[in-house]
Amino acid sequence: MCQKVDFTEIPDWVCWIAQDASGIWWGYQVEPNLSHLSWYENEVGDSVNLGLGIKDVNWLLTLKRIK
Repeated sequence: MCQKVDFTEIPDWVCWIAQDASGIWWGYQVEPNLSHLSWYENEVGDSVNLGLGIKDVNWLLTLKRIK
């Protein structure tokens, strides 16, 4: 079951958001790096799970800078 992701509750330090192949949305402090099925934080940044959304076959296109 997918929970609704509330993008109004993103921590102030998050500058990037992206969804991984499993449908989980993540927030990142710095631009994340790409791995096989997900994104991962740069060693100088932090990340936070923002919630599970509907899986998107185009998850690679979900990376977005928000600040």
